[in-house]
Amino acid sequence: MKHLTTEELEAGLDEIRQSPKDNGVLRLLVRRPAENEREVLETGELDLIEGLKGDNWQTRGSSSMSDGSSNPDKQLNIMNARIAALVAAGDENRWQLAGDQLFIDLDLSDENLPAGTRLRIGTAIIEITPPPHNGCKKFVARFGLEAMKFVNSTVGKELHLRGVCARVVQSGTIRQGDAVRKI
Repeated sequence: MKHLTTEELEAGLDEIRQSPKDNGVLRLLVRRPAENEREVLETGELDLIEGLKGDNWQTRGSSSMSDGSSNPDKQLNIMNARIAALVAAGDENRWQLAGDQLFIDLDLSDENLPAGTRLRIGTAIIEITPPPHNGCKKFVARFGLEAMKFVNSTVGKELHLRGVCARVVQSGTIRQGDAVRKI
């Protein structure tokens, strides 16, 4: 498994910064049925209560909640498809290892998608939420320490290179290749 150097990661910043601002594309849809399991989906159902149907978000719970329940502001994890391609060293089969459900070719920066921004994907609508999405031990194991430092750097935080969290505000069907539009 190839892990990129800091220099190789930084060389990809220009490509990431060229991500669309308004009209993106859902490049990959991944369900996590159990810990460390991934299912790449062509079509998925987003639900107000369950998030991505069949995903373990609701049953897994969250340490950020005092009662250990799932955090509604972390129902979905979204990563920019361009940074996923970069840290996966061009191997699209490795994107899913990031642990996110939606990989979108769209500028996820605070400037472009502040918390509260809504996105239409297929017949569903999601809303970007405030909690940060940071690199962790699993991210390091899968993509390397340099990748984690890169996504958690000052520029990484500004561009939300590790991704953003979201919640479903209108249930609906989403498909790989769907347009992603700010509303």
